[in-house]
Amino acid sequence: MNYRLLMKILSRILLIEAGLLMAPFLTAALYGESVLPFFWTVLAVLAAAGALWLAGRNADGEIHAREGFVSVALSWIVMSLFGALPFVFSGAIPNYIDALFETVSGLTTTGASVLPEVENLPRGILFWRSFSHFIGGMGVLVFMMAVLPVDDAHSMHLMRAEVPGPVKGKLVPRMRETARILYLIYIGMTFIEFILLLFGGLTVFEALLTAFGTTATGGFGIRNASIAGFDSLYVEMVVAAFMFLAGVNFNLYYIAILKRSLKGFRSEELGWYVGIVVFATVTIAVDISSRCGGFVSGLRYSFFQVASVVTSTGYGTADFNLWPAWSRTLLVLLMIMGACAGSTGGGTKVARLVIAVKSSLGEVRRQLFPRSVPRYTLDGERLDGAVIRNTLAYYSLYALIAVASCLLLSLDGLDLETTVTSVISCLSNIGPGLNLVGPTGNYAVWSGGAKLLLSLCMLLGRLEIFPVAMLFAPGVWVGRKK
Repeated sequence: MNYRLLMKILSRILLIEAGLLMAPFLTAALYGESVLPFFWTVLAVLAAAGALWLAGRNADGEIHAREGFVSVALSWIVMSLFGALPFVFSGAIPNYIDALFETVSGLTTTGASVLPEVENLPRGILFWRSFSHFIGGMGVLVFMMAVLPVDDAHSMHLMRAEVPGPVKGKLVPRMRETARILYLIYIGMTFIEFILLLFGGLTVFEALLTAFGTTATGGFGIRNASIAGFDSLYVEMVVAAFMFLAGVNFNLYYIAILKRSLKGFRSEELGWYVGIVVFATVTIAVDISSRCGGFVSGLRYSFFQVASVVTSTGYGTADFNLWPAWSRTLLVLLMIMGACAGSTGGGTKVARLVIAVKSSLGEVRRQLFPRSVPRYTLDGERLDGAVIRNTLAYYSLYALIAVASCLLLSLDGLDLETTVTSVISCLSNIGPGLNLVGPTGNYAVWSGGAKLLLSLCMLLGRLEIFPVAMLFAPGVWVGRKK
């Protein structure tokens, strides 16, 4: 492990966090609130960044796979540890473990909260809470590559470790340019939604924070009733549409906007994504129509909730805890599946589902015809064995982590539905689960130890397991010391 290079990367990440903290600092100043929580946090971040820079100032060499994965995992952990400080210093969340849970939830765009109500929070804290979604949505290291001079030898494994999905690729030959393109599309989508929400009667503050939570698929609301608190069909539909769009692979937007071609939208994964959303929306609308005053009204609530859950956003306009068994079961399955690879959405990703289905059917065929050699493709391109093995390994680890986490959480003595959906929700970066952690509940019901475990689940889910898992592999920390 090249420890000095690791320290150098972490120092840069902390410098970026110090810069980002100026946004809520200025927000607090604008509204005449105390800026001290952010001031003291910035000082602590800069002190840590300085110490890490001194330790790694003479670092050289390339970032190999293990440095890339470990750097990404540690960067998210370090940002979370310091990002919790404004909540503690302001008194909004005086307990550090609760503040850490809220921060990890924000950065990983999970949206799970320990706060019973948010409308009385200071504006600066509300801004930092939602802004953390925007920071984590496209990725912390991707942002670093977009704004700092990082050559391709130092960036490929960082991008590979942080960008979600089973297959990673470059939009243009240079990774730094790829990062910039992704962020420009991301910012552009956020800005368009912000403008549309202003037309819906929201204030600048409300529209901006809601847009942060939507395009990042985060879901931290600024009203106690989430999006339902605005009591506006227009706002609901704008948010629902942008949640759905944020769940699409951003590479397709690049192809459509910069290459002026709709060819990318023939994507096999996108077809599955649209088909699943349509199926879920229609069947849930039928299932809840008697409770909502008819099928059309049911469509309104089902589309919003399906878009919110499948993209892992977590905004709500209805308490789906009270919906029939079919609807609740389908929503839990959508939590696990998630959105498209290369999007800001969470879950295991539609691309992995497609690969798993194809490989499983191929194995059935091989049992019938032992001499056959199945050929697996995605969007017309052949999938090599490494991608298929990675996909199956990911599902296996996801299941093992989910089972182990459920067993450990059961020690808190809460009911099975709350326990299981808490784990699935955090591993898939959704936010709300069922029963006590449903749309009208929160995660304050869990003990401090359980919140730390769920925070780890959120990090595992956002970074897709492997980078965080590498922190616990002894072989990663030996060799190539510099």
